[in-house]
Order: sequence, then structure tokens, then C-alpha cells
Amino acid sequence: MPEPVDQTPSDSADPIQQAVHLALAADGPLAERLQHFHPRPQQQAMAERVAEILESGGALICEAGTGTGKTFAYLVPALLSGRKTVISTGTRNLQDQLFQRDIPLIRAALGAPIAIALLKGRANYLCRYRLELAIEAPTHHRPEVRAHLQQVRDWSSHTQQGDIAELPIPENDPVWPAVTSTADNCLGQGCPVFNDCHLLEARRRAQAAELVVVNHHLLCADLALRDEGFGEVLPAADAFIIDEAHQLPEVAASFFGVTISARQLIELARDVAACDRRDAGDVPDLPLACDALQQAVAELRLSLSQDLGYEDRRGPWQQIAEAQGVQVALDGLGEALEALAATLEPIADRSRGLEQAAARLTAMRARLDSLLADEPTPEPQQGAEDRNDTTNRVRWFDLQGRSFRFHQTPLDVSEVFRAQRRQHQAAWIFTSATLAVGRSFAHFAGRVGCEDAETAQWDSPFDYPQQALLYCPSEMPDPSAPGYTTRVIEVASEVVRLSRGRAFLLFTSHRALRQAAAQLESHLEYPLLVQGSAPRGELIERFRQLGNAVLLGTSSFWEGVDVRGEALSCVIIDKLPFSSPADPILQARADALKRQGGNPFRDFQLPQAVIALKQGAGRLIRDHQDRGVLVVCDPRLHSRGYGRIFLNSLPPMRRTDDLTELEAFFTPSP
Repeated sequence: MPEPVDQTPSDSADPIQQAVHLALAADGPLAERLQHFHPRPQQQAMAERVAEILESGGALICEAGTGTGKTFAYLVPALLSGRKTVISTGTRNLQDQLFQRDIPLIRAALGAPIAIALLKGRANYLCRYRLELAIEAPTHHRPEVRAHLQQVRDWSSHTQQGDIAELPIPENDPVWPAVTSTADNCLGQGCPVFNDCHLLEARRRAQAAELVVVNHHLLCADLALRDEGFGEVLPAADAFIIDEAHQLPEVAASFFGVTISARQLIELARDVAACDRRDAGDVPDLPLACDALQQAVAELRLSLSQDLGYEDRRGPWQQIAEAQGVQVALDGLGEALEALAATLEPIADRSRGLEQAAARLTAMRARLDSLLADEPTPEPQQGAEDRNDTTNRVRWFDLQGRSFRFHQTPLDVSEVFRAQRRQHQAAWIFTSATLAVGRSFAHFAGRVGCEDAETAQWDSPFDYPQQALLYCPSEMPDPSAPGYTTRVIEVASEVVRLSRGRAFLLFTSHRALRQAAAQLESHLEYPLLVQGSAPRGELIERFRQLGNAVLLGTSSFWEGVDVRGEALSCVIIDKLPFSSPADPILQARADALKRQGGNPFRDFQLPQAVIALKQGAGRLIRDHQDRGVLVVCDPRLHSRGYGRIFLNSLPPMRRTDDLTELEAFFTPSP
């Protein structure tokens, strides 16, 4: 059950808890100095609980409903605690928001002279050495790389932080891999510009700070002991606060696995060629071997398309094993790596760059051997007792456009976090708006190895019965029926007419999204924005500005989107967001749960879908003044027994299946 909300600190509260309560009170410094701040009992209760855990060094898993103000609820006690704290967020955008806006506001209001630092992964910092290499041989890069190279060069002369977010170039632009480093290609102390390294300087600032803001990818990279993280910062921390914690298990799984991608292989070939031009140049077979590796990658991608299909998708490794053409291409890739290594080895000692390239080749060959072995073996890493248990790992592939990725992913990362907590006696706080299934945190706690953690839940302060309506249309076919998406589009058209646009249509598959876009484009009378037609941030901003648009999106729009006011008055969800049964990781997890005597649907698929639905529903009401309708088209919400688990996990909004009630809801009051 949710914890009772008490607006006054108890007599037994320690000084930090009392200071936290006063800071967030109606007559406190935040209310006095921040124009839009207003006290919330749920926020105060959460902040005091966080302060208690920071003091005791325990673990807390807590869910704070939309509008609670959880960011301030953990930042205030963190800034007042006097302890070195690492705050990890779900994305780099949230990192920037905390560091550039929220923390400075609170620090100034509290008058707390706390040293803070922002730390991102390597790929976010300009590497001066790799920029020099790119400028020396610009013709060796694709035109889209060369298009921004001069802009990066001009910026490099005056940037202080070297953070690529300073430039208005998308983070997925192909120029960035050419001018940033990875753990594989970094020269370390052998780099000729080591003393001017932006990443090194960012790490130094983080080591000196009392509060460090990172993201989950960086946190997990550090836990994986990969040279991506913040070195001595993590062991020195007294507390870890994990925001958007529902994302953490999947991020951790990606870091404790093995991956080979077309991009990694091509970058390796290009880097070897660049080092050859810079430090050797007298071995004519070396550029030929680099070209041969790139050709082998292209041939492998072509064979994957021919044998497995041209659509973007992910699938189990068994399909790779049974595809004869792919196996031949994989043999060719292995031979190309061997040939390049043999050509490079005799001259590797000529420079630090060539030596590092040779080491990368050795590591890449080992990864490929691991993936192709009959019994996959994980890379040796500290912190997981089950790291040699091959039944805890799954091999799979991912095809996207001209690229491919091969993965070996652990199914369970809980021991990583258990080991970390045993090794470092720090406080751990996991928080999100969506961690509980109903009133239980057991699913999340098990995935992060914190079954012994304290738990707390604070419902949203918004008046959902008055502000929101849940509409479940009647006479919907089964989601597996051939005409289901067509019927969803018909329902959406009716609802969008009543809402006068102002809607998100969230789909569980790209295929359904494409069908909806094609059908709605011809007759929708409101502006239509479709995922993929422009960058995500640009689409959201256009949606806000238009005020009556309809946006179609898949998983990336189910969370992390904050549109307040009337511009978003309706969220339509096509299906309950169960993972595809064809997903290779889900299949492997289901098999593992069955071996352990568990029930895959009850123990994993259902709780994951509940959390995802809560995220989608959370887009609707973002402010005390917001009003809106949540439409869930899936009839299983009422026809299946598990539907009540979804319903009980949603905010307490009114429910209806009557379209006229929607019309009344959207009709302006006279």
C-alpha cells in the first residue's frame, strides 16, 4: 500500500531530515526563490525517506507518481547530506537537464556551496587526436562525415568542455565516431595530446566533486570494469541515486554482454589505415588488407539480407547457424581479420597507434570466436558469480539498414548489483514513476538484486478522477485478428475528431505505425507527425507548437516525453505492450524461467508489459491543469483475468466504453 503522507517531520527526525522538510515547505527557500515551485506532501515524504536512507546507508526502491516532483525530492537531500553522491539518469538529455537547470536552481536556493560535475561516456567528448587524423585524410571519410568536419574543427579551437552536445549536430551523425574515441582505440598515456584530453579533464572534475551526474550507460560501463567510466569516482561514492530506474536492467544487460557490429569492424579497418598513413606507409599490403576487411563486412551484410530477409529485425542465433550463405560470409570475415592481423603485427611496435590497433584486432577476433563457438563464453569480468554460466546467456542478431549487430547477452544481471553492494557499503536509491506492478516491487527488486531493499510508493498528487478518463472501446476484435489495426485506426479517427487533434497514437510495432500513417494521411484533417520523418526532439517541439497535431510513435515515444497543456489531450494505445514472442531474448528468458520452475508470462512478460503501459499512460497528465483521455484499444484489458493487474496499476481515472461520454469530456464548458 502507498505510504501515508505526513506533512510535518517527526520529533525523532534527524537534522538532515528536518532540513529537507523545511527546504520543501510552503515557506521554505525553494518556495521563496523559485517562481513555479509549490509544496507537495508526497514530495516532502519522499525527500525525507531519501534523506533517511542516505544517512543509514541502506537501499530504497520507490515509485513516485507523475507530478510528485521526485527530482527535487532526491536532489534536496543529496545536496544537504554532505555525502559524495552519484546520480544516474536514463538518458544524456536528462543528465543535461539535471546539471544545467535543476541542480543549479536548488543549490542557489539552498545556498549550498556544493561542487557538482557532469560526466558522460567517451563518445560524448571530442578526441583531439582522432580529429587530427580525420583532418589529415578527409577523403577517406564518407561525404556526410566531411560535411561537418570543418564545423567540428572550428569548434574545437574554443570549446572548454569538449562535450559534443555543445554543437547543433545530431548525436547520431556519422561525424562523431570519426572524432571521438572508444575504449578500444584510445591511446591512453601514449596519446600525443594526452594532457589536453577533454575526457580526462571531465574525470578529474568528477573525482573532485561532491555530486556527480552520470547516466545508466556510463554507470554500467564502470560496473563492467570497462574503460568508459569514472575510475576512482565510483568506489569513493557514499550514495547512488538511480532515476528512471526501470531502464537499468536492460542497459546493464547490454554492457555485460559481447557485441560485434558492422560499424565497429569498419571503424577498425579505417583506423588501421589511418595509423598506417601516419606512422608507416611502407607496407603496401596493409591498405589492401584494410579494404579487404571492409569488403568482407559488406559481403556479410548482403548475405544476411539474402538469407534472412531485407526487413530490419532481430532474431535468434539459430537462424544464423542454419543460413549457409551467412556461414560462408562469416568465414570470410574471420579470414579478413586474420590477414589484417598478420600484416599489421610486424610493424605494430612502430607507434602507439599501430600497437593499439593490433590489440583491437586481437580482441575483435576473440569476440568473433566467442560468438561463433558452439558453447558461447562471456568476456571475463569481475562482479558476477554466474559469469561462466552459458545457460544465462543468449546469442542473437539485429539487422538495421546497412548495418548488423551480433550479440551475446546475459539474461540476469542481478548478481552484478549484489556484488557491487557487497563491495561498497553505499546507500542505493532506485526511483521512477513506474517500478511497481500494482503495489508490488518484487519484479524490479529481483532484476537488480535488491530483494532486501526497503520500498515505498507515493501516488500522483493529480486529481485523476476529475482530470482524466480511460476509454476502452467496445466490440474490438482480438489483437491477433487480421483486421485489428484497421479497427484501431477507425477508433483513433473517431477519438481524434472529438479531441480536435491534440493526440499521441502509440503503437507496439512499426508495422502497425506504418499502416496507420498510410491510412490517416489521406483523410486526417489535423497535422500528422510520424516517427522517423524527423528527429524525435524536432517532432515533439513541432507537436507543442502546432497545438492540434496528431503524432504517431512507437516505443521511443512511450516515455521521456513531457508535453504539458492542451496540445496533448489524448493518448491512444493500440495494444497492451507485451514483448514480441519472437524476440530472441524473451524466448531465452522464458526457457530459463521454465527450467527454474517459474512461469514466464506471470514472472516476466506480464510485469514488464504493466510497467510499459504505465509509461505510455504517463504521457497524458503532466500538470495540475491538464485534462485528457487515455484510450486503450486492446479488449484483453477486460476479457482476460490479468487485465485487472493492468487496471489496478494505472492511476484512478474514470472508465468508460461509451463514445458519447468522450464527447462530453471534450466539449468545452459554456
